[in-house]
Amino acid sequence: MSIVREQFRLAQEPLDTLPTPSALREGLCQADAAIVTLGDRIDAETIHAATRLRILANYAVGYNNVDLATAQARGLVVTNTPDVLTDATADLTWALLLAVARRVVEGDILVRSGGWTGWSPTQLLGAEISGKTLGIIGMGRIGQAVARRAVGFRMPVRYHTRQPQTGRSFPSEWEYRSLQDLLGESDVVTIHAPLTPTTHYLIGARELAWMKSTACIVNTARGPIVDEGALVHALKTGIIAGAGLDVYEREPAIHAGLAQLKQVVLLPHLGSATVDARVQMGLVCLKNIHAVLDGHPAPNMVC
Repeated sequence: MSIVREQFRLAQEPLDTLPTPSALREGLCQADAAIVTLGDRIDAETIHAATRLRILANYAVGYNNVDLATAQARGLVVTNTPDVLTDATADLTWALLLAVARRVVEGDILVRSGGWTGWSPTQLLGAEISGKTLGIIGMGRIGQAVARRAVGFRMPVRYHTRQPQTGRSFPSEWEYRSLQDLLGESDVVTIHAPLTPTTHYLIGARELAWMKSTACIVNTARGPIVDEGALVHALKTGIIAGAGLDVYEREPAIHAGLAQLKQVVLLPHLGSATVDARVQMGLVCLKNIHAVLDGHPAPNMVC
């Protein structure tokens, strides 16, 4: 932000809380360029109203918060921040995966509450991860980073993606599967696909029923990829064993049933929440803005 203040006149100071739709629109109407977050809903009406605006630099990899069709028709450049948050999100995926499998949060609560009476052979028994099968839905930068980390756990990787992985040579331990086969074979399923009309509710009641009853699912991508109601039912009835979620259908609200389940670990959208990643995301936004305002193509243009 010190760089921003040195180089630009701010129409609005950023806050830790999201601006109201009217305040967001007012700020965008005054700006030549804007950095927006995934919580800022940039709809068609807002895009048409911001006639001065030349670039929306989205402070995220995903950009489902922006009406891309309207932006493209209006000639508004939209950019994102790939690469710089890949490792942070992959690391958090593994943190969730291990927390669910080894019941880390339950153990922490037990100790903090004073209820722990000492070691016992059957206390909070969890699942081993080493040697189990890892299923990855979405094999872009983050999905591949998650897969690379599986080597240390001796985990074979099964992946599914809707886009053919042409021109890529993946390790032999990474094998493509249909979605149904991946869900049926995997002991842990992690989601790293973008939110699009085709991935909305990609994981619903039918897909959860394809999974092993001992399997868990982790989502650090976008909440609406998973039907939360179906997930709660699957967890309550033992269709699957556990879940780790960093994203939700209607953030910041979550399905009431999720918070009642001990076999679920819930995080407040922390995927890219490291100092290094967040600083680099801001610098990438500024790089895109400078390019567009100087009349050059944006390095990370999505439309």
